[in-house]
Amino acid sequence: MSSTKTRVTSVSTRDKHFHLLEGETLLEGLERTGHEVEYQCRSGYCGMCRMTLIQGNVTYESLPLAFVGPSEVLPCCCTLETPVTVDCGLRSDLDSQYELFREDLLDDPRHDQA
Repeated sequence: MSSTKTRVTSVSTRDKHFHLLEGETLLEGLERTGHEVEYQCRSGYCGMCRMTLIQGNVTYESLPLAFVGPSEVLPCCCTLETPVTVDCGLRSDLDSQYELFREDLLDDPRHDQA
């Protein structure tokens, strides 16, 4: 009998459900699907990408240097053992930042003068 282990790839967030691609980390999958994730090292060293693991189980090939609490996960370096749900939202639409400025100021010809 062959003991080939099937790779778990099912991920759910507040906004989406998706599957990781071959060789893709959870962090890369979240980025690819438009989620907002802060990160720095991508190797479990800094802990910046730490997020809440709502459901499921993950493991780490080697113990990350960053602290990981019982309900937390480092998406940069974990491996899914079961389908997971993480507390992560989508990136905000870049166009929405322009709503901060009054339309009449953006169209004011005085702002076009050099």
